[in-house]
Amino acid sequence: MPAIQRRKSVPVNVGGVWIGGEHPIVVQSMTNTDTADVAATVNQVMELARAGSEIVRVTVNTEEAARAVPKIVETLDQFGVRVPIVGDFHYNGHILLRKYPDCARALAKYRINPGNVNIGKKHDENFRTMIEAALEFDRPVRIGVNWGSLDQALLTRMMDENARLEQPRSSQEVMIDAIVASALNSAKTAESYGLAPNRIVLSAKVSSVPDLIQVYRKLAAECEYALHLGLTEAGLGVKGIVATTAALSILLQEGIGDTIRASLTPLPNGDRTEEVFVCQQILQSLGLRNFTPQVTACPGCGRTTSTFFQEMADQIQTYLRQQMPVWKTRYAGVEELKVAVMGCVVNGPGESKHANLGISLPGTFEEPVAPVYVDGRLLKTLRGDHIVAEFIQILNDYVERKYAVAVAETPQGVGL
Repeated sequence: MPAIQRRKSVPVNVGGVWIGGEHPIVVQSMTNTDTADVAATVNQVMELARAGSEIVRVTVNTEEAARAVPKIVETLDQFGVRVPIVGDFHYNGHILLRKYPDCARALAKYRINPGNVNIGKKHDENFRTMIEAALEFDRPVRIGVNWGSLDQALLTRMMDENARLEQPRSSQEVMIDAIVASALNSAKTAESYGLAPNRIVLSAKVSSVPDLIQVYRKLAAECEYALHLGLTEAGLGVKGIVATTAALSILLQEGIGDTIRASLTPLPNGDRTEEVFVCQQILQSLGLRNFTPQVTACPGCGRTTSTFFQEMADQIQTYLRQQMPVWKTRYAGVEELKVAVMGCVVNGPGESKHANLGISLPGTFEEPVAPVYVDGRLLKTLRGDHIVAEFIQILNDYVERKYAVAVAETPQGVGL
């Protein structure tokens, strides 16, 4: 499969993490804690960072939250968590950034929604104030347009202009153009205040998949700013995951997008890290990045009436994800490992041979044996009640043997 040709964009440094240019597409996420609660926010940031979020955004909406930000960043640093923290500002960001310079200094980037800071109105000093803070503290800015809070003055003007045409376009088409225009106009305004293009990231989020694709295609064609991709308010569970994957995969396949987030609605007390894993899996499935070894498993059928192969596939996948924080510091390239856990003889041996490590479990009425393949060759056949433990031992031995050498050969001796 030919490599995806990335759109040309100006790279932006966010607290040591590069977005855009030829740099890998960055995965980011956002906390849903009360930022003023330092302990809760630190814990969630650490969970997200441990899961693989390379940038984490926090809400900065009150004076209490602004005062908490430096303590959050300091505490994370004490724990050795260096993930860049981005401040999400709406309505009062111009006040908070000026009143709490320690907050402005602690953040790695500011997220500004132009529709919520008076830009486009008679006086846009609020937007200017935030840009001046970014200049003072040498911080990049994400200008994030959202159709739920679009600059109404701009939208009204464009709707009026459209109404005067002999053949007016649909209101939906005008809305899409207004979203793109708002992002581009805001970026140019920021530049006029002194913010360089390599300090600007743009996003233009909507909650409809077809609309999002149109918006980003237009935006990508009209600028070289780094672009943040995300389907806003994606929703719960399967709906949110599928909609996000559908939208982002099309755009990423076209080379559009420099950093991504899956805006999933978690269940009450649900795991916030799910959005990180979804982003990683989208990028890995498209062949854009590798994050963790992949497990191939069959869906099951009448030949696999036992749930053993499902349980084993889940155990192996969970084990691999748990090991990655340690493995990625010891074994270079281990994230490219492919494992197959198959449930019967129909596709089991074939899939197992195509993986680095594969096991074909016995299906219903099949002989109770499980052949294990390593790099396409039969290694041994497992039997009995300890198949999972034995296979994990084979897996560990393989990782140590194949990837430890690569680590030793890297200049610094670590495979990062």
